[in-house]
Amino acid sequence: MSGLLSVVTAVVAIALVKATPLAYAGLGGVISENAGVVNISLEGMMVGGAFTAVLASYYTGNLFLAVCAAAVAGGLMALALAYFAVTLKADQIIVGMALNVLGIGGAAYLLSAVFGQPGASPQVRSFGSLSHASSGDLSALFTNPSANLLFWLAIALIAAVHVVLYRTKVGVHLRAVGEEPRAAATAGIDVARVRYAATIIGGMLAALGGAYLSIGEVNLYSDGMVQGRGFIALAAVIFGKWTPLGTAGACLFFGFFSSLQIVLQRTNVPAQLFEMLPYVLTIIAICGFIGRSRPPAADGIPYEA
Repeated sequence: MSGLLSVVTAVVAIALVKATPLAYAGLGGVISENAGVVNISLEGMMVGGAFTAVLASYYTGNLFLAVCAAAVAGGLMALALAYFAVTLKADQIIVGMALNVLGIGGAAYLLSAVFGQPGASPQVRSFGSLSHASSGDLSALFTNPSANLLFWLAIALIAAVHVVLYRTKVGVHLRAVGEEPRAAATAGIDVARVRYAATIIGGMLAALGGAYLSIGEVNLYSDGMVQGRGFIALAAVIFGKWTPLGTAGACLFFGFFSSLQIVLQRTNVPAQLFEMLPYVLTIIAICGFIGRSRPPAADGIPYEA
């Protein structure tokens, strides 16, 4: 019985840890898409946030500044997306994929240029204790809240984004822009300003998900550490029907199967099968829900004044 309990607690702990970076990026996607901007570049923004957090921690040793630097990096990438998508009315999917390439390639180049070594950065100051939770120690999430700040911040942001979107005037304006931008403009709402703000905030949140990976779970940046989580977060947004709580639940769903992948690797089943599991489930989730989920009516559609 105690053996079963230890397996269950390990699965829960790892699921929570693995779901958290997805939740950050998923919330970023929810905010921007509810305003009508498709952010396909969540992957690149997570990479940018992960690298920038390590860079800031390396030079300053201050975790607060590292988190802020990651958010700024994500915000700047999102500003570029907003400029092309909102001002120039470019195809949002193409711009987003270009930003993904920029984020991933830029981090790989700067890794060698700044640290003089490809593949991985030196170890830096990090929050640290998430490494215990990611190995299956559930109590590590509760014994030292300050060390798990990025985990608890994600929980608070899920609730905050839900309240803002559905209980405040700001949220009403944002959703109106994503549903009927022309009607919103007639009512005096600045469509471009709302879309810019939503896209930038969404990019900052996605970058925090990257920072969580590099200075939360571990203490360095390595090439490929984001591993498609930005795209899984996009699937979670669809799976969660473009709502904060639904997206958080979808992230937990994907986190649960990621934890099974880790826990069940101790069996004789080939590890590659478990490594495929989260991505296969992402495809299944999109195929099963994209037809039944209705995005905001103006999502991805440039507004012509």
